[in-house]
Formats: sequence, structure tokens, C-alpha cells
Amino acid sequence: MSSSEICAAEPGDGAYMQTFMDEIFPAFQRPEQRRWAQTYLWALLHAPGKKTPRRMALGRPLPSAAAHGLHQFINASPWEWNPVRSRLARRVATRTTPDAWTVAELIIPKRGEHSVGVHRRVDPVTGRSVNCQRALVLFLASGTQCYPVDWSLVLDGAWNPDRERGRRARIPGSEAGRTPADHVIGYAAGVAAQPPLAGLPWVLDLTRCVDAAGVLAGLRRLHADMVCEVAPDHPVLLTGRHTPVATTVSALMEVRHARQTHVLLRQTPNGHVRPVPVHIYAGTVGAPRSGVGDDAGARPYRILERPDPDGRQPARYWLTTLTDLRVEEILRLARSHAAALSAMTTLGRRFGVLDFEGRSFPGWHHHMTMASAAYVFQRLSGAPAAVFAGAPH
Repeated sequence: MSSSEICAAEPGDGAYMQTFMDEIFPAFQRPEQRRWAQTYLWALLHAPGKKTPRRMALGRPLPSAAAHGLHQFINASPWEWNPVRSRLARRVATRTTPDAWTVAELIIPKRGEHSVGVHRRVDPVTGRSVNCQRALVLFLASGTQCYPVDWSLVLDGAWNPDRERGRRARIPGSEAGRTPADHVIGYAAGVAAQPPLAGLPWVLDLTRCVDAAGVLAGLRRLHADMVCEVAPDHPVLLTGRHTPVATTVSALMEVRHARQTHVLLRQTPNGHVRPVPVHIYAGTVGAPRSGVGDDAGARPYRILERPDPDGRQPARYWLTTLTDLRVEEILRLARSHAAALSAMTTLGRRFGVLDFEGRSFPGWHHHMTMASAAYVFQRLSGAPAAVFAGAPH
């Protein structure tokens, strides 16, 4: 069965789907490729259960024969994913009011050892060794919503492009040795080349990042604003004196006369209002020299500390270059990361980002790109959820 016959059998979600395809996939000039792209997008939106080509083809009104075409479109069709992702970001920017970039980590459990990028690592939360793929997702945040617009696969040494395993998976040489910090800075560098979106701050959780200082240094070199949560022992420099003094964010905030307290009011689930104290360092701090590039002229940081209201958890700390912004606004931006984690849960449950079973690096990126496209389409369409149940014409 050809893709044209399949497209005649499935509804396509009307004019909005066609407009979306025209805007996001203009490079798909061949009609067959464009039809399979639309079919795959439609199947991600409508097909129940696991989002593999075989499973998606079992969903009505697609015939089981569609599985081969869906597989070929993802794993064999030589299309570039970066232009599609750039167009997704621009569509989000024009349809919403974006206010931050954020990055979230996604751990994808795997049973075997053949899926691209799979390796064993220790889960920093549970302390258990897991067999998984490790991905980073770039989100464009707008209010309480986050939209996935780019993906990276973090590879261990076994998947180096110059090794047989990496060559079979078609991993490009540019991926060799890239750390999570490298991927984040790569995202920021790409954004810096897009003037309409370059001025948005970066909201990151660096509390478990091995190279948090490197990420901050990379953002400084790109002159990017940031609101970054850091570990209590993250190093900072007290400047403005003859000899800068090295300390940590938690040690500095323990000096009571050096901080100011703001009290925010938060409504609890039962309707009560409770005060939430937030401590701010009275001055600004700098970062220890990173040893890479020149930090001269780098903007100073402001430190925020938010104690746990119940005293059961450790305090949380943020560094931000937005020294003139109100405390409420900084914490509002900080919540973008939590919104990204929520969006990632939806991506896993409804759009199949945990389901890719292929062995190729391009296939993984193709599938994740289509999952992002389906998520953005559904969130920006404004259609009620019932529309996405789909019924054949």
C-alpha cells in the first residue's frame, strides 16, 4: 500500500495539519516523503499504546502494511532533522510569548544492548545501575508551558564513531567525546545565532551536573543571561576587595548579616496562605576563573536561597545574572525547569519518546524530531482533545 493511499485513508486533522506541514517540513519536496512524514505525525497523535512503526500501523485507519513505510521514513530516509527543529522553535516563538530556555535530562530504560547509545550508568537519584539511553532535551518555555525543540543523545566511549559499534549506528565524528555540558553549550551557541530568540535567559538545574562550572562559563562566554540552580557547595568568589575570596553559595548564605530576606505568600492546596522566606545575598559574586576563554567583563551573579518551608529538605540555591529582576520573577523563571519535566512525562506517555527501537543514530533523531513535532502541533492547535481521537473520512 502506498503512502498516498494511506493518506487518503487517514483524516490528517484538516487544514491546520496542512498548514503545519507546509511550515515545518518545506524541505520534504518529494511527495512520497512528505506523505510518510504526515502519516507518521498523525500516527504519533492518534495511535494508542507504544509508538513503534508496527504498533502505530495497527491503529485504525492505518493498515498493517504501513509499518514498513513508517520504519523506512524514520530509519532509512536521509532527511535533516536540525532544520525541522529550528522551524518548530520559530513556530512556538510566533504562537506564544517565550520567556526562557531550559534543558532536561531524559533516561530511557532499555533491555538489550543494541539500541543506539545504550549503556549502563548509575542513576544519581536511586543509586542503582540502569541499562539505558541518556538524552538531553531543549525546551522553549512560555508561561507554564514548555515545548521540546531539540534533542541530544549522550554517548559513552563504547559508541565512539571510530569504533565498529559507532560506525554501524552511523554516529557522526562530531559526536565523539561530547559531554552533557558540551551539549548544553552547543544548544546555547545555536540559539545565539538566532537573534529573535537569543536574548531569552537560560534556566538550568545544575545540582547534579558534573561540570556545572563549565556550563556557567560557556553561558558567560556567549553573554547569555541565566537562572541556574546549583548545589550547596558550588564555588563563588567574593569580589570588590583587594584579594577575591573563594567560598561556596551555602557558606556565604549562612552569614546572616550578608543576606536579605523576602517573604512570599503561597496558597496551599487546602486554600490557606503560608509565608515562604527567600534569602538573597546583599551583594553580587563572581565565578572562579574557568581556565577556558576569557571571563573579563562577565556579569556578576546574584544568589537566592529558598529554605524548605517544612524544614525537611535542604535549602535550594540559584545563581542568576538577572540582578535587577524582582525575586518573584526570578522564581517564576526557575519554575520553567519543573514545567519541562512535566512536559517530558507527557512526551513519554503520549508521544513515544521512550519507544524507539532502532539501532541508528539518524533514526533516533528522526523519531525524537517527529515526537517534538506532534507535541508542538497538539499543544498549539487549540483543538479539544477529542479531535485527536481521530475518525477516518
